[in-house]
Parts: sequence; structure tokens; C-alpha cells
Amino acid sequence: MKEKGEPYALVTFFQENSSISEQYRTLRTNISFAKAGGGLKSLVVTSAESGEGKSTTAANLAVVMAQQGKQVLLIDADTRKPTQHRFFDRNNRKGLTNVLTGQAKASSVLRSTILDQLYLMTSGPVPPNPADLLSSAEMEDVIRQAEEHFDQVIIDSPPILAVTDARLLANLCDGILMVVKSGTSEFENVRKAAHVFSEVNGKLLGMVLNDKKVRRKDRYHYNYSEH
Repeated sequence: MKEKGEPYALVTFFQENSSISEQYRTLRTNISFAKAGGGLKSLVVTSAESGEGKSTTAANLAVVMAQQGKQVLLIDADTRKPTQHRFFDRNNRKGLTNVLTGQAKASSVLRSTILDQLYLMTSGPVPPNPADLLSSAEMEDVIRQAEEHFDQVIIDSPPILAVTDARLLANLCDGILMVVKSGTSEFENVRKAAHVFSEVNGKLLGMVLNDKKVRRKDRYHYNYSEH
């Protein structure tokens, strides 16, 4: 589970009683309020740029939702730079890209994880045409099938400004969470990313402020805004 030279990414599992884990549970609660009207089964987690913590956020959000007893599927759709298989110590020989290219059925690439209620679909081999695969009818089928069989589907997406993948996924999912790293993210880039989602009619639920240094030891903040 431990990446070389890094602490455990899955803090909500290995340090369940930590203040950071509590912030993820607060995020889970805020999302549940946003879901009060229904229709938020699939969520895309992304960021404006790389290195802002969106993959870590997606993984830990999936864990706390599973800890609540929900059946959760975490899909690594960052096929260019996949991460989730390392977080959960699983191989990435087969995954999402195999399903999208007709080489495997979705059910055959689902992986069990450290929690009985949480399943992982790794990204699979890096394809030569990621955007084409993610905009395909097959990708929409993967998401729709997942929504039928799981209580919550969380999709780890590439950064919105780096490639077109995230905006393609936004059209296929019910809501979007954007991760912003405190003190690192450029405000103009965050604004541009939010504007991109409005252009594609994506429902931006809010932003997760990552690595915010405050006196009360809170590290993650969630701001809900309706769009």
C-alpha cells in the first residue's frame, strides 16, 4: 500500500481516527446533502492541473463512503498517468482500457480492495488514444452499468486543463468535485477549469481545498456551490 518515499495515501483506512480522515467524512456528509434530491450516483474527481491531490482525494472519498456501508466502485479513468492501482496495491495489467477496446467485460476487471464494500477498476494499459476511448459509447455503458450495480461510482479523472478527458467524463456523470491545492494552484487556472465545466454543462458540486494549513489541524475543506 505504501508508495516509495511517500506516506500511506489511504489515510482514511490506515489512520481512521485522524483529523484528516474526519475531514473526508465531512466531505462525504456534504456530498450526501447535495444528493438530497437524488441523481448523484456518479462523481468525477479532478483538478485544474496535476499534482493537486485529486487521485488521493478520490481514493479516500471512496474509502469513507464504503466505510458507511455503501457499495462503491472507484474507476481510475486517468489512463495517461494511473495511480489507484498503486494506492490499493493491485496490478494494472487489465482494467478500464481493456473494457473500452472490447478485450474484456467490466465484471472481469473489477478488483476487490481492503474493504468488502469497495471495488476498484484500474485504468489498464495506457492507450494511444485516451480521449477517443473516454468519449466512446463504451465508456458511457461502463458508467451506466456501474450506476446500476453500485450505490456510488467515483471516477478519478485527469486534470481538466491538461487534456480533454475530464470534460468528456463530465458529460457522462452526475457531478464533479474539483481539488485545489492551497498555496500552489493558480487562481486563474482554477477559474478557467470551472468555466470549462460550465461550457460542457457539467454539474460542479464544489471544490476540495487540499493541504490548507490552519490552526485547528483541518486539512481538507469543502465548499458546496450550486451551478
